[in-house]
Amino acid sequence: MNDTMKSALTKVPAVTLVFWIIKILATTLGETAGDAVSMSWLGETTDDAPTSFWEGGYLIGTGIFGAVLVIMIFLQIRARRFNPWLYWATIIASTNAGTTLADFATRSLGIGYPGGSIVLLALVLLSLFIWHRKLGTVSINSLHEPRAELYYWLTITFSQTLGTALGDWIADGPLGYLGSAVIFGSLLAVIVLAHYRTRINPVALFWAAFILTRPLGAVVGDFLDKPIEKGGLDLSRVGASAVLLVAIAALIQLVKQRAAPADHA
Repeated sequence: MNDTMKSALTKVPAVTLVFWIIKILATTLGETAGDAVSMSWLGETTDDAPTSFWEGGYLIGTGIFGAVLVIMIFLQIRARRFNPWLYWATIIASTNAGTTLADFATRSLGIGYPGGSIVLLALVLLSLFIWHRKLGTVSINSLHEPRAELYYWLTITFSQTLGTALGDWIADGPLGYLGSAVIFGSLLAVIVLAHYRTRINPVALFWAAFILTRPLGAVVGDFLDKPIEKGGLDLSRVGASAVLLVAIAALIQLVKQRAAPADHA
């Protein structure tokens, strides 16, 4: 397969500033929309919260978003070329599923934020390790075959779930939502600096940044919709989700994104 054919089959966007802006907006949307379904619509945190484990909002929400995610990944892998609408819809599905799955693991299963974060970090690293062992690279520029795409979306799903648990863990402490956002934002700034000023492997820096955008989005999303007495703005979860969705759609429509160049680096 020549480079031209590979480029046509690379179905992820090039990593640009717009990519990171949309990614952070998508992770924030995942938090507000995930909470809107599991907490508000399914009543997980209301006075009428179900007492049965099998009727819990986190479990049902995970089932709903998990099913949507599987469908989106299937469509993404079947696609013949990069489609920004399909790609970002799949990212949003993964971040919604990550929100409800993390809440289910840390709250319904009772393993807590530290336990959930450690387990999920191990799963992210394991996924990357197996991916590298099987295909020789974890670069997004290698995503021109279904096996690589499967590893990519599995890693992303684990990272989105990890980000929710990690963000909730840090925000639940003395830093609160805004303090946690500053911490995660600062860590992302350090990664950007390392990208331009050091020779650290750019693939490793990409995945570090990709993972950190999720807890940043999680704490910002919680800041938007959590009660004022808990440090949030108490905005409507549905309203905040709608605004974020419109912002994402506007960026996709107005800013042309190209597919990432294909290689085996």
